[in-house]
Amino acid sequence: MMIDIDHAHIRFKTKTGHVDAVREVSLHAQEGEVFGLVGESGSGKSTLLRALARLVPLAGGAMRIGGNAAPCGPRRDVQMVFQDPYGALHPRFTVDKSLREPLAIHGIGDQDARIRDALAEVGLNPAFRFRYPYQLSGGQRQRVSIARSLIVDPRVLLLDEPTSALDVSVQGEILNLLRRLHRERKLTMILVSHNLAVIGFLCQRIAVRSRNVRHEYTRRLLLATEGYTRESGGRLEREPGG
Repeated sequence: MMIDIDHAHIRFKTKTGHVDAVREVSLHAQEGEVFGLVGESGSGKSTLLRALARLVPLAGGAMRIGGNAAPCGPRRDVQMVFQDPYGALHPRFTVDKSLREPLAIHGIGDQDARIRDALAEVGLNPAFRFRYPYQLSGGQRQRVSIARSLIVDPRVLLLDEPTSALDVSVQGEILNLLRRLHRERKLTMILVSHNLAVIGFLCQRIAVRSRNVRHEYTRRLLLATEGYTRESGGRLEREPGG
């Protein structure tokens, strides 16, 4: 078992008391699995990912990665790709500096070679290395964000709506990139998305799958996926007329 979440409870303090963002959530993901997590806005999906990345604390329950509970603070073997590629990169950092920072934090050497390899892995040539975020498209920024997450060689990649802020024409490129990286690196992933077509494209196991459902919200999610297929090569496509 790579990811083991047992009755996780996440609570935030407010001016009037406390808000329970996540209550008694349990899920388990095997090594190398891509697990899809769906639910309406405000249900705590992103907060759960942040807790796995040790960006917010647990109020109760337990989370284990590879059988071990991690100490407080960010960890090298669990990295996160955020929803907004425009807000994920420091506007005054070049791509080189954004990629160099996690290497310095974790004391990883041979930084120049790692940066070149990381950019190549996500399909960006060396010319992007000294550009600033404002000089990049949304898809290019998200590729840099993915490279930054992978440059420290994590075992687990957490994906928080990684394509929802991108143009439709770019979304498929990023999804195909993530699919390839999962296959080549044998990563364990948790993917949060409102779009079950995206979830179904990447995930082996998802939270909502059967058409025999009890809740209207789940039925609408399933209907939203109709019209999407996969090519034999595994690329995301939309059926004509969809």
